[in-house]
Order: sequence, then C-alpha cells, then structure tokens
Amino acid sequence: MDIIFLVLALLALFGATSTIMFSNTVHSALGFVVTVLALAGLYALLNATFLFMVQIIVYAGAIIALLLFVIMFLNIQQSHAPKEPNKYLLMLVSAIVIVPFDYLLFKAFYSISFAGDANITTKDFGNIKMLGNELFKNWILPFEAISLLLLVALIGAVVLARKKERA
Repeated sequence: MDIIFLVLALLALFGATSTIMFSNTVHSALGFVVTVLALAGLYALLNATFLFMVQIIVYAGAIIALLLFVIMFLNIQQSHAPKEPNKYLLMLVSAIVIVPFDYLLFKAFYSISFAGDANITTKDFGNIKMLGNELFKNWILPFEAISLLLLVALIGAVVLARKKERA
C-alpha cells in the first residue's frame, strides 16, 4: 500500500512539474492528465470512491478533452508564447524559498501525537448520499457561486475567441 502511494505521489509530482516545465501546450496538458489520474489513484487509496469516479469521469475525461480542444482550436504556437528568459532560474529560486515553509509544515505534522487508533474513517465514509446532503444543505451558496463563476469564465472565453476571429 505504501509503495502504491509513493508511486502515485511521484506521478502526481512529475505530472505537475511537466505541466509547468513544458513549453508546448499540448505536452503541458498531457502532464496535467498524468497529475489528474495520479490524484484519482490517491483518492482510490483513501476509499473515496465517489471522488475517484468524479476525478476520472469529469476531470480526466471531460475537462481534459475540453482543454485539449481549446488548445487545438486556438492553435497556440510557440511564437505566441511570452518570452521567459529566466524561467528555470525563477523556478529554482521559488523552490528554495518554499523549503523553510516545507520544513515548518513537516515539523508541525510530526509534532502531532496520535493517541490510540489512528483510523479516522467511519462506516459511512465515501457515501454519496451523505456527500449530497452535505453539499446541497450546508454548502449550497458556495456551490452556486462556483457554478456562476464557471459560467462567467465560459462566456469570457467565448467573447475572447470571437474577438480574435473578427480581427
């Protein structure tokens, strides 16, 4: 179980890094696919079956297909990309700056003492009915706000695509 976790975590890190590092947008999108699929595997290890299925169907299926369609539709060329002469140097400096925060996070995590059984899941963990009740009773306003935000983003993308078409 630990080996599977380590493999999936390394795949997620590799995919996220490749999403940032590749200059070709299609290759970056494929790196994002690797990240999304690795996260789905991590959800499966947590016995979160609903999140696992949503990650595979919605993100790895629909969102990535839409992302690749938009990339191909816009026909983004390397010449259209902004010039980033110090890209790798800035990534290295950012990684070095984050190291002290990582140290504090690990120190705080390992200072927690677990008394007794460390099993935090209940019998109903991952139950879709419980998740739906929680989402639509206690979290309805943020849920609707996110749906409106996605709608505005979709309309904005259409407007931007039509402006390029007219020019």
